[in-house]
Amino acid sequence: MKFTPYWLDTAPQGPDRSRTDIGGRVDVAIIGAGLTGLSAALHLARQGADVHVFEKDTVGFGASGRNGGMATTGMSIGFRSAVSRYGFDTAKAYLMAYHDAVDTLETLVKEENIDCDFARTGKLNLASKPAHFDGLRKTHEIMSGRLGLETRLVPRSELPAEVGSDCYHGAMVESRSAGLHVGKFTKGLAEAAARTGVTIHEKAPVEKIDRLGGTKHKLVTPRGTIEADQVLVATSGYTSRPFRWHQVRIAPVGSFIIVTEPLGQDVCDMLLPNRRMASTSLNLLNYFRITPDHRLLFGGRARFAGSNQQSDAKSGRILHKAMTEVFPQLSKTRVDYCWGGLVDMSMDRMVHAGEQDGLFYSLGYSGHGVQMATHMGRQMAEHMNGTVAANPWSDLPFKRIPGHFGPPWFLPFAGGFYKFMDVIK
Repeated sequence: MKFTPYWLDTAPQGPDRSRTDIGGRVDVAIIGAGLTGLSAALHLARQGADVHVFEKDTVGFGASGRNGGMATTGMSIGFRSAVSRYGFDTAKAYLMAYHDAVDTLETLVKEENIDCDFARTGKLNLASKPAHFDGLRKTHEIMSGRLGLETRLVPRSELPAEVGSDCYHGAMVESRSAGLHVGKFTKGLAEAAARTGVTIHEKAPVEKIDRLGGTKHKLVTPRGTIEADQVLVATSGYTSRPFRWHQVRIAPVGSFIIVTEPLGQDVCDMLLPNRRMASTSLNLLNYFRITPDHRLLFGGRARFAGSNQQSDAKSGRILHKAMTEVFPQLSKTRVDYCWGGLVDMSMDRMVHAGEQDGLFYSLGYSGHGVQMATHMGRQMAEHMNGTVAANPWSDLPFKRIPGHFGPPWFLPFAGGFYKFMDVIK
């Protein structure tokens, strides 16, 4: 079994960018070579900016290469919760940003000719309890009625046409969500940015940053110092010093994934015949999909813990047990990949983007980063060029997480809370 992400292991390897020269002055410096940073870099370079991207590891090493490869249209908190919190009109605007985000991703795939198995197969929201199907029914009525979006309810009796499991009490299908090989997409996005003139520096962590005035900063890395007229922080769940203001507003929550051996098309047709991106309705949810080479990817918040090989292995055992409960027919199936990554949870589980003390940022995707990080890279490029309206999250206050001073000591308590909520609701 490999403890490297399936997506990165099966994507083409890019060039070595760990020996690039660092120095002088640039228009824009971007911290993080994930989906936000690479998308922003590409769009800024298209507009003529001299852009340098600084990555402490390698392209796509963080959350961008460690997710489920799902680009879905829903918010982390759910639409009805968003209506209760923000009102219908604002909640609608936030929801439609996610629809726009999937469109942005598809547009980039086509414009840059990125071979990444992109397909709009839709999303399957599975009710883990009978009461949860009632909630899906209410959401469907709003989505298909007031919003005019294409959703469909699937009662329990019709679930075999969508999923080969007896665990669920119905579902809601949404048609616009997509799946992709996110490793190939991220690598392709990096190549597209490089073709447009972007310089990507791998193994180049920003160890210190000094504000020179306005949005101008000096960045210090192990390979040299550079000055930038603008800086974008795009570090998601891997945000750390020297970006302390951002760090204490993000909880780096572990998300873990296993991928089986190749199962063959016939088995996959039984598990998920329509190749939907599937997720359950619990707070500590599971999500699963079929990979392009006919494996089952199965992930979730197995444990509220960080990611290292020991932690990943323990989480993998928990996920394997959950997978075989959902799909008993896979009890003898070999697991080929097991890995973990960090999801950048904000306190309100909403995206946050803007400018603070001269630093631009986009963070807090809360488990929906494939499409939204890509989209916000584009939107932040426009925002940094003066189109303030390009940032749909500008009015949301980005609150510090109480008691968060660096290491996320509070995660086990949060995990206990969500486990309790899943029991009583």
